[in-house]
This record gives sequence, structure tokens and C-alpha cells, in this order.
Amino acid sequence: MSKAFIKHDDLDAGASAGVDVEPVDDQDADQPESAAAGQLNGFRSTKNYITQKGFDILKEEVHDLLTNERPRVVEVVAWAASNGDRSENADYQYGKKRLREIDRRIRFLQKRIDRAEVVVPENQSGDRVLFGATVTVLDQSDVIRVYKIVGIDETDAKLGKVSWISPIGKSLLQSRVGEVVVLRTPKGEEELEVKNIEFKPIE
Repeated sequence: MSKAFIKHDDLDAGASAGVDVEPVDDQDADQPESAAAGQLNGFRSTKNYITQKGFDILKEEVHDLLTNERPRVVEVVAWAASNGDRSENADYQYGKKRLREIDRRIRFLQKRIDRAEVVVPENQSGDRVLFGATVTVLDQSDVIRVYKIVGIDETDAKLGKVSWISPIGKSLLQSRVGEVVVLRTPKGEEELEVKNIEFKPIE
């Protein structure tokens, strides 16, 4: 592995990705429900940077919850309520609990959608890794890896989609081809050489 340039200092993730961040308000009523959203690590983006595909998935989930899932549960709750004593009615109790979960999820997703700033990867340019980049790296075992820098709501490790605020995302942001970045993990440090940067559609 070439060591033309090794980056030892942690990047400020927000500045590197062009994202404004602010401290999380502990009194926020609707805390993030997903593990991906939890990657904010004490900061909440004033904008939710996301790809078009990720944005469409959020909207589809809200639509499904509002038009399919919630009406079905409401129907079950109404049926269960008509069967008598609600305090001893398992269907009624479960249905009400499920409705609360659905409504909480809808509120959370709507907040993410309202803050969404859709980034089209193929409209990005330059010689540095930015949000939406597809980055090919060579690890210390000379194994090629490909990472796609995406929003916190659309991460998928199996597809190489990593959040811009994850450890690997923060390590890669602003790097150039030929540079070696240091990925800090609980197991220690790992060096990754950037071999290629592309700005293309992320599926």
C-alpha cells in the first residue's frame, strides 16, 4: 500500500460534508428510532442530507403507514373495542400500543423528510470525497472495498452504503485518490488507501 499521504487528525464531519450541525436538544420529544439515525453521536443536522433513492424510500414508508398499516390497525382496534371489557381485551390493548408505535414512527419520518436536502451524486464533482461519492479503497490486507457515502437514513452495510457521519464516512470525506486515511475502530486503527472516487447514481 502506498503511503503518499496519511491523515491522522479526525475530520470535522459536518464541515467536510458541507453540513451545518447543532447540539441535540435532550428535550426533543421524538428521538430517532433507528440505529442509523443514532449515528448522529450527539449532533443533529439542521438538514438531512440524503440521496434521491433514500428520500423516496422515506416517503414510501410514510405513505404505506398512513394508507395501509394504520387503517388496518384502526379497524382491529374498533372491532376489539366492540367486544366488551377493554381492560381484559388483548387485541384492543395490543392494537392501541401498535397505533402509538405507528404514529411515533410517522412523526419521526416526517421530521426527516421535512429536513431532507436531496443530493444528486452525479451532480457532484471535484477530486475529493463528498457526500454521494462512491469510493474504492485498498485495505491493509490488499483487499479492495467499495463504499458509498449516503445519509444516515439509508445505510446498508451489505451494499457498502455508509453514513457520512459514520467512522468510515468521516475518515473518507475530503480525501483524494492516492491518500491513505486512518479509520479508527474499537479494535484499533486501520489504514485505507483511496484508489478511485466516482460520482454516479447510487442504487
